[in-house]
Amino acid sequence: MRVLVTGGSGFVGQRLCPELVAQGHEVQVVSRTPHKVRERLPIDCDIRDSAQAFIESPPDALINLAGEPIAAKRWSDAQKAALINSRVGATEQLVTLCEQLNANGQPLPKVMVSASAMGYYGDQGKRVVTEETQPHDEFDHRLCKQWEEAAQPVEAMGVRLAIVRIGLVLEANGGSLAKMLPPFKLGLGGRFGSGEQFMPWIHREDLVAAILFLLEHDTLNGAFNASAPHPVTNAEFTQTLAKHLHRPAIFPVPAFVLKAAFGEMSKLLLTGADMRPARLEKAGFTFQYPTLDKALEDIL
Repeated sequence: MRVLVTGGSGFVGQRLCPELVAQGHEVQVVSRTPHKVRERLPIDCDIRDSAQAFIESPPDALINLAGEPIAAKRWSDAQKAALINSRVGATEQLVTLCEQLNANGQPLPKVMVSASAMGYYGDQGKRVVTEETQPHDEFDHRLCKQWEEAAQPVEAMGVRLAIVRIGLVLEANGGSLAKMLPPFKLGLGGRFGSGEQFMPWIHREDLVAAILFLLEHDTLNGAFNASAPHPVTNAEFTQTLAKHLHRPAIFPVPAFVLKAAFGEMSKLLLTGADMRPARLEKAGFTFQYPTLDKALEDIL
């Protein structure tokens, strides 16, 4: 297939694109700065600065991963707008491409796999969360809701749409784990706040495999939780990480310190959801790294 990927040069995309190439797909990548991301991607990738630039070589499938990192800056009003616009804008660009192809009588993509995040559910306390769980209304949820809604117009054009609500993506060279490793390696790690909040997580290899699974199975649509089947609390996560690094985890960070440092963004660290991949497992997807122990053993 010819597969168009937004966010292809990001943390997940840098692993997904080589896998697509290895499986024989023709990969198109959208990047605002093609010359800057060239070295991060396989030489076979066709990198252009917009989805519309591929109008003469219509993709068979779309994978939408674009979006500014949610924890990069404090959540000022301007930053909240940037977080929303980066996600919604990239998604709308793909919808516009489909509309143009449709108007031209050109073939439309068969499927769009579009990212969302665990933040869709908001703070869920200790309850088990599946794709059927009602969300808690807060900024995280509203951000993800707008992101998902931006993709939905492709369904009216006959494009199958699968939404992946992604947990914390684990790998050593990026994402949340890369930020946590330095203090933990020094023995300075510890839980955040009470440590009772859940941290849905997924090994990057399993996320890439799940995206490909949804790409290939033409009966699967709607929302799918992309997180390992055994989520852990923050306290369990920090203890397990410390164990694998052979270091103590005895320096908890009090909630008031995180709130003072990060403002509203501290909710990302102090709240969570016991999110389970109910629909993925029901569809027959098998996780290579179902437990945190197995994931960290592989990564570290």
